[in-house]
Amino acid sequence: MKFICPICAATFEIGDGVAKCKNGHSFDKSREGYYNLLVGASGGTHGDNREMLLARRRFLDTDSYLPLANELSALLFEYAPSGDILDMGCGEGYYTRIVSEKNAESSVAAFDISKDAVKLAAKRAKLASFAVASSYKIPVPPESFDAVYNVFSPLALGEVTRVLKPGGIFIAVIPDKEHLFELKAAVYDAPYKNAPENEQLDGFSLIAKKTLAYEKNLSGEELSDLFMMTPYAYRTAPHERARLEKIGKLSVGMRFIILVYRKL
Repeated sequence: MKFICPICAATFEIGDGVAKCKNGHSFDKSREGYYNLLVGASGGTHGDNREMLLARRRFLDTDSYLPLANELSALLFEYAPSGDILDMGCGEGYYTRIVSEKNAESSVAAFDISKDAVKLAAKRAKLASFAVASSYKIPVPPESFDAVYNVFSPLALGEVTRVLKPGGIFIAVIPDKEHLFELKAAVYDAPYKNAPENEQLDGFSLIAKKTLAYEKNLSGEELSDLFMMTPYAYRTAPHERARLEKIGKLSVGMRFIILVYRKL
């Protein structure tokens, strides 16, 4: 377990389902197998809500994104074999499970700010260690990971830099400009392409860039779940959302960009 006390940054001693540091701060291990290390946050829901998470789990369980998960796992094995890996913003754990199973010689830790997400993730990815935590205050020691990866999650670059070992690998998965465009075209009055993201990161060298593109024929609940797991669901007018319910089948382009960086 790579996690440390989120209050004083001391290491944990683990015993009887409790993580306790030398300064007396303790955190119980949940029934599902994770630690809630999110401190100093106000009450209420943090991160994705349960409706979005369940939609994402149903959709990802169709393995429509399996080619992406396999490519991510292969890149981690290529650039950080037998290393310590951190899943930054793990969501409900689809990628965590596949990465930890395909990189069995590595130690995988994962976190998300959503307690509901981590609860789901810990149930499905038994080989990884989990915590509820924020990307902007990751409760792990400095320079403790060989690789960090981020799939569509907010990027806290300062924390990525802090937790990576010198020469460590950071892998970011971002949407290509036409990712899911067919779905947006079927729903929106004025569909738009994704804005390009800055691929240059301070303190890192871009050492590889891969594009992954394929089509999936989706229908019914698959289309609804795909839409619900994206930010589009919460900024779409009612008359546009109604169009989604009328779509029978649709061929949708899955288009990803995978960026591999090395810490300078």
